[in-house]
Amino acid sequence: MASKIGKILIVDDNAGIRKALEILLPLYFAEVKTIPSPATLIRALEQFRPDVVLLDMNFNTSINTGNEGLYWTSELKKMAPDVEVVLFTAYADIQLAVEGMKRGAFDFIVKPWDNQKLVEVLGAARDKARKALHRDARPKQGSAAPSPTPMFWGTSPSMKAIQRTITKIAPTDATVLITGENGTGKDVLAQEIHAHSLRSGKSMVAVDAGAITETLFESELFGHVKGAFTDAHADHAGKFEQADGSTLFLDEIGNIPLHLQAKLLRAIQNRSIVRVGGTEAKPVNIRLICATNMDLDALVREGRFREDLYYRINTVHIALPPLRERQEDIVPLAQMFLSRYAEKYHRPLNGFDESAEEMLRNYRWSGNIRELQNCIEKAVILSEGTILGSKDIQLDQGTSGRTTGTATIKAISEADEERIVRDTMARTGGNISAAAKMLGVSRPTLYAKLKKYGL
Repeated sequence: MASKIGKILIVDDNAGIRKALEILLPLYFAEVKTIPSPATLIRALEQFRPDVVLLDMNFNTSINTGNEGLYWTSELKKMAPDVEVVLFTAYADIQLAVEGMKRGAFDFIVKPWDNQKLVEVLGAARDKARKALHRDARPKQGSAAPSPTPMFWGTSPSMKAIQRTITKIAPTDATVLITGENGTGKDVLAQEIHAHSLRSGKSMVAVDAGAITETLFESELFGHVKGAFTDAHADHAGKFEQADGSTLFLDEIGNIPLHLQAKLLRAIQNRSIVRVGGTEAKPVNIRLICATNMDLDALVREGRFREDLYYRINTVHIALPPLRERQEDIVPLAQMFLSRYAEKYHRPLNGFDESAEEMLRNYRWSGNIRELQNCIEKAVILSEGTILGSKDIQLDQGTSGRTTGTATIKAISEADEERIVRDTMARTGGNISAAAKMLGVSRPTLYAKLKKYGL
């Protein structure tokens, strides 16, 4: 580790820890500053301008949730994206530290720490920060939006067949309905269709239809004029207008209430919209792709989804298979995620050993690709060697053989969905974030389902 360069700011409420680091770290950093609380963190950040912040996860002896560390990690990365954050955590906080790294932290150090490990991690964080500082034309207000996730086709016959279909339909304006369990990559497939279409020059506009509240449905999709309602302070173009000349992706279309489906159908049929509070019909030139994890045929039979709307969005139907039905793709997918996260989290990982590969192939993956991705990201963050083994792969073996349950909301009946949502909320003690993660849906989608079932 190069000595005596860079600046580090230490935020820890333990006076003994601050004193020990004030003795150790000046051997490796040109300047070391300590503060006991994040209360003065912003001022210290502005005045001291550190390369690295070593941030404790907890500052209240009576509350050990780690939420303070997560909050300040997010704030630091917003205010100073080039400053690297290293989290200081107890063994019990490691899961929180993993979440912190997902929010932008460089790495974490476990207390009690090993001096060599500590200076190695802090040195690597400092070197990264200083390289970023000297890059030309670096944006000052955060980083650019990531490029869309590429489609992984694999070698399974079902995915190869879908790939051939996409090659045929992508250059057309055919309306596409994508179905499949949560986590199978419906949104990624929609982006793939758009990327190979004649409309790829403009960004695809994606809408989580199941997360839009009923009161805002028309305004979000069709827009509104100034004065249309209390908070309408200016004209607003809805998603249909924003997608003009491009592709509109309506995800979770099966969750749209029946009485709003008629308004959606009218816009799709006429290829025109009228903004809320307006009178002028505005033509829109869109390519429509819809997706759902629900059985729309069953919903039509039950009278909960309009048959005319179903046929209108179902010109081409693509059913994405669950990961358990494309077993030959599991390890290659895992390797792709390992490479991605090893680079992101600076881990010198080369692959999986045989025990890990066998475990990955034999697990049921009820959350599909999303669950696999989350599993590998966590394993990479917590890894210590260069090869991931079965001991590094944390799987919920209690649900590995289930096809229903709290692991994911799939193409199921409304009664089953309500039961699963209710059970998951009970298991997580009402924690929205934890429940949404278990169910494989976004927080807004879960809020919509809670409202739908009166939970």
